[in-house]
Amino acid sequence: MWINKPFFKYAAGTILMLIIIFLLGKIDYFLWPIRALIATIFFPVLIAGIFYYILRPLVRLVSRAVPKTASILLIFAAVLGLGYLGYNLLGTTIGSQIAEISENLPTKMEDLSDETEKVVEENNMGMFSYDSVKNKVLNFLETLLSGAGENVMKVFSTITSIVTVIVVVPFILFYFLKDDHKLRPFLLKYLPDKHEEEGQRILGDIDKTLFSYVTGQFIVAVVDGVLMYAGYMIIGLEYALILAVFAMFLTVVPFLGPVLGIIPAVFIGLLQGPGMVLKIIMVLISVQLLESNLVSPHVMGKRLNLHPLTVIIILMAAGSIYGFIGILIAIPFYSVIKVLVKDFRRFYRLRTRKSLLSEEI
Repeated sequence: MWINKPFFKYAAGTILMLIIIFLLGKIDYFLWPIRALIATIFFPVLIAGIFYYILRPLVRLVSRAVPKTASILLIFAAVLGLGYLGYNLLGTTIGSQIAEISENLPTKMEDLSDETEKVVEENNMGMFSYDSVKNKVLNFLETLLSGAGENVMKVFSTITSIVTVIVVVPFILFYFLKDDHKLRPFLLKYLPDKHEEEGQRILGDIDKTLFSYVTGQFIVAVVDGVLMYAGYMIIGLEYALILAVFAMFLTVVPFLGPVLGIIPAVFIGLLQGPGMVLKIIMVLISVQLLESNLVSPHVMGKRLNLHPLTVIIILMAAGSIYGFIGILIAIPFYSVIKVLVKDFRRFYRLRTRKSLLSEEI
């Protein structure tokens, strides 16, 4: 009878689960602790997962000479040493540039405002009033600043969250690196023996996809940051180091990241003159050409095989729903789903062929 078909059982179970989740969603006090728990552990686990894929090759390399636990601790010590060295070399420069921006920005903004007023008055043909535009901008800034006091508690909450992440992430990362070999058998034990080989293949494909994406984006971001810094220094852009570091961090977002990363540089460039903005755009184009033709093909290759339009749509949708975290995880999440669909289709076709052959025999 059709009601006993496996498909009907799975469909009915899925629909029932969705109904339960929907009804529980109406009881906010029931799901609030679950949401709070997920929000608390998600970001540290995400950061630890990113560093896991970055450090895993080093751990496996060093583990050939020393025990795994010792190799992890050695790499942690090396990372801390490099961080301390980087702080001594770059921390003073970055700190001084931030202080200089804070000190000089109001004066430069006033100079830019005067220059803009002069240009508008010389070229204005009665299309709009400079005073009206200026008043709108001032009103916007006043509205923005008026809410600053209300956000003080949010700032303290954010600082607390950052400190928590800094403390918790190393512990999570340590056990990720130490016990990663236990995860796959743990997941496979819940599968029937006849599906174990298929599960092994699926988990292997997911691992390769995530490793390729995380390590590839990390290397590309570092290379882009170095090239952007060199370009900013060549064109004479002020605060080149901190602007290049900002651009490097946003490069981890495919396609949109490099464009968003130069927004502060464009703003600073405007204070130096309109010609500097054109130079900044030329630096971005040059860096992206070098990266797309020389770096990405060798680092990431064609493993993800995603169309640029698909990437942009995914990033826009994820950003509108989940903000920056959604943008950060959208592409690897989509890639994993794509791998799962591809593997399930392949296994389904193989099983269909086997069943047809057995029926013919």
